[in-house]
Amino acid sequence: MSSGMDDVAQGWLQHRMVLDDLLALTDNDYVDYRPWDGAMSLGELAIHIVTSTDMFIKGIKQGEFSAPATEDNFKTINDVRTIVQRYTDQTREDIKSIFDFQLKGYILFNGVRAPGTYWLSNAIDHEIHHKGQLFTYVRMTGAQNLPSFMRQPNEV
Repeated sequence: MSSGMDDVAQGWLQHRMVLDDLLALTDNDYVDYRPWDGAMSLGELAIHIVTSTDMFIKGIKQGEFSAPATEDNFKTINDVRTIVQRYTDQTREDIKSIFDFQLKGYILFNGVRAPGTYWLSNAIDHEIHHKGQLFTYVRMTGAQNLPSFMRQPNEV
């Protein structure tokens, strides 16, 4: 474990912790909210964010990717918050335990062969993309005073 990966985990947490802030503005009435036909529900989107990042990080550590975990056993926004927290805790530890050789190793995914550094960046970008969507969902439910897009370093 390097201090560099500790820094990566901290930077990633500045984004991830905003999921908690967004979900805190949401109640059970909106866990199944879909802003358009065919969209993931608010709960599904939050869970997609955390399971996808988990898949990328575990894939970097293992040198190959597996399908993301399925987490569809939620009924309330509190269930979603619990799942998000569990994945956040695990992913933070997994990021901190990535070694340099895993970042340099090449992994094939969706027809693209790239080093772990690429997939780490891709995981964070993917999460940020969907977090932006979640901001839109939450705002469309009528929530006011949305949080900043990311937390400051001293807020992690």
